[in-house]
Amino acid sequence: MKKLSVDWLTSGLMDFEYKKYLLLAYLQEVRREFGEVKLYPALSDLVFHYQNLLNIKKNKNLLYEQFPQVISKADFERLTLEYEKIVKDNELMQVIEDIILFALPELKRVMKEGEDIYKYVEEHMVLSPVGIEPLRNEEGYLLLHFDGTEAVQVYFYQSTLFEPNEEYRTVRLNLLEEVEKRKTETYESVKVQLIRKYKALPQPATFLIVAKLQCPLQETVVPIARRLLMKHLTQWAA
Repeated sequence: MKKLSVDWLTSGLMDFEYKKYLLLAYLQEVRREFGEVKLYPALSDLVFHYQNLLNIKKNKNLLYEQFPQVISKADFERLTLEYEKIVKDNELMQVIEDIILFALPELKRVMKEGEDIYKYVEEHMVLSPVGIEPLRNEEGYLLLHFDGTEAVQVYFYQSTLFEPNEEYRTVRLNLLEEVEKRKTETYESVKVQLIRKYKALPQPATFLIVAKLQCPLQETVVPIARRLLMKHLTQWAA
């Protein structure tokens, strides 16, 4: 997917119609991704641009951060002068403000479309522990299964606290293998097979997520599954 550059607001031609063209072309690409139910990385990219413009609208000094960070001393001095020129140029600042005022509702509208798709898919994904959930569940296995199919994606997960003494967690997923689950076979038996094969975790926390909709795996199902697991682990630790 063609992305919008981080510094799109201040780089290139400072013209309202040009910036409008860039933004609408980008949003058209995002909508195409959403039309194929591919949420990521498009949705997180949208949120970034929306929050970035919102912050700049509240604090114009943040425009300075839109300029390149790795530059020479001469370039730094030049860009400093350029920045000062921009913030002192009422006409140029008005163009930037007009762009922001146009872009924010456009970004929010498409972002809402992505969030609605996210919620719909999430409502059709069910998380449950496989067997008894141990007290220590910082790492273990995640079984991801599309309802009505035999293939089960087996992931090793690790969760870490984002900050000391904070409840917010991040979860890393590493695909181990894909196994075939017969209709007569239980998820508990799949867990037993994993314990026998991967002896480093003799009593692993194991979770199952069943996806009831056929959606793109990497762009939609896996990111939502990660967040569902993260939400569960966070609530467990609270």
